[in-house]
Amino acid sequence: MMTDKQTTKKRRRMSLKWKWALGTGTGVFVIFTIVLGLLFSSFTSVLLRQERRRTTDAINVVTQRLNDNVKDLTSDDVEPVLRPRENPYLPHNPSKPDQQHNLYNDAIIRTLANDNLAVSVYDRSGSEIFASRVDPQPFESVGKRQLKLSHLNGHVVYVGRAPIYQHGTKRVVGYVQVTNQLNGYWRTYQRTGSILIVLLLIGLLAISVFGYILASYFLRPISDISATITKASEDPQSSTRVPESRRNDELSDLSELLNRMLDQMQRYIDQQQQFVGDVSHELRTPVAIIQGHMELLNRWGKDDPEVLNESIQASLAETKRMKSLVQEMLDLSRAEQVEIDFRNQVTDIKMVVNQVFNNFKMIHPDFTFSLDDDLRKPTYVSMFRDHLEQVLIILMDNAVKYSQTRKEVHVSLSEDGRNAQVSVQDFGEGIAPENMDRVFNRFYRVDKARSREKGGNGLGLSIAKRLVEGYNGHVSVESSLGHGSIFQISLHILNDQERHHLEELQATQEPSKPLDETLKDSNLLE
Repeated sequence: MMTDKQTTKKRRRMSLKWKWALGTGTGVFVIFTIVLGLLFSSFTSVLLRQERRRTTDAINVVTQRLNDNVKDLTSDDVEPVLRPRENPYLPHNPSKPDQQHNLYNDAIIRTLANDNLAVSVYDRSGSEIFASRVDPQPFESVGKRQLKLSHLNGHVVYVGRAPIYQHGTKRVVGYVQVTNQLNGYWRTYQRTGSILIVLLLIGLLAISVFGYILASYFLRPISDISATITKASEDPQSSTRVPESRRNDELSDLSELLNRMLDQMQRYIDQQQQFVGDVSHELRTPVAIIQGHMELLNRWGKDDPEVLNESIQASLAETKRMKSLVQEMLDLSRAEQVEIDFRNQVTDIKMVVNQVFNNFKMIHPDFTFSLDDDLRKPTYVSMFRDHLEQVLIILMDNAVKYSQTRKEVHVSLSEDGRNAQVSVQDFGEGIAPENMDRVFNRFYRVDKARSREKGGNGLGLSIAKRLVEGYNGHVSVESSLGHGSIFQISLHILNDQERHHLEELQATQEPSKPLDETLKDSNLLE
């Protein structure tokens, strides 16, 4: 049942490209609609003002032509003025000026010829004495000019009314009413509205297509990321990575972050495999030795006290070596994951170097130790204190082990403004040039026989290198065969702002366990 629901939910899923396209299209469409609506409103307002002015002009023309009467208006007074002869070529009365019969120049003719205007004139009693065409709008007596929108048979019209005054006096001799049907306005209104609707639909289609193409282009890295994650989930050791993008945006940052995470995961897998392989390889010899002695005792050696004691001592020695090897292997494994377990650590490198230096002076009184400390104040680096101490102990211990002839070790501490450097110099056997590249490899020993005598497993320098590089530091070596070696570590110096920031982050995190407790918690040292 759950499978069916999940399948149905998956089928109804809408891709991000469509969501982006529809969202963008809808947003732009709304904005486009608002803009066109404002333009349409402004355009129709202009048209409506023109119709209002046309209605006002008609009222003005009529009142100006009829205000010369000295008596109340009658049909005989209005007809000759507002309805001139239709044929201008007929003989006319010489007493009438020619301009009254010129149909092309007469404002009355132009006004009354407008199909949208219905001009009506009323006498003082409200009786209609002239009408250019049928006006269904009822007459209303007004005391002053009035112009307003009115509803007529379901349509909006402009109605203008005004009294006609006798020239030079305020005596009302009649009334004029002009009704503008707004037919031209409504035709233009509907035509423009239809055009805008078509433009909106075309615009919506164009915006949707453009939004989909744009979304496909911008979201293409997501498809690459999804394909890479799918392949990584199917094969954790897959070398497939998200293709490099030059867009320099959030998706390119996400791609780089995913690639770094996959590289880190691959590195951990390789480390795990190498850890298992190294342990199985290195434990083979001590296990074989212990097994040989146990078989010897089982056959006949247990009756010989000398053989019994020799086998027990040899087995105990190999057991101690295995314990030391396992601990160093765990140290190495932890060193390769310091960026996860020991972030945001702050340590005074000057204090730790001086402490380790004084400890070695105390436990090796037969050696001459010298320290050149060029740091005049506490200098802070981003490294777990125990790890820095462990690195220094490894380097100092190696210097002591391989300086049997000239028992002298020189330590120097300096800085170049950005990085702090710690150098440990011995005057012992040195390293041959062909071995310089392998000195930090796991289990590598220049002289395996002598290294076993000194109790080494060949993991110390490898642990030191992994620890320093885990904190974005650098380890280097210079050596001359027969004259000694110089091992140097370099770590970035934190400024005050960086140090306070890391200390604040560290205060919000759970305290990290000391290395010894971490190893004990693994149950491998019990």
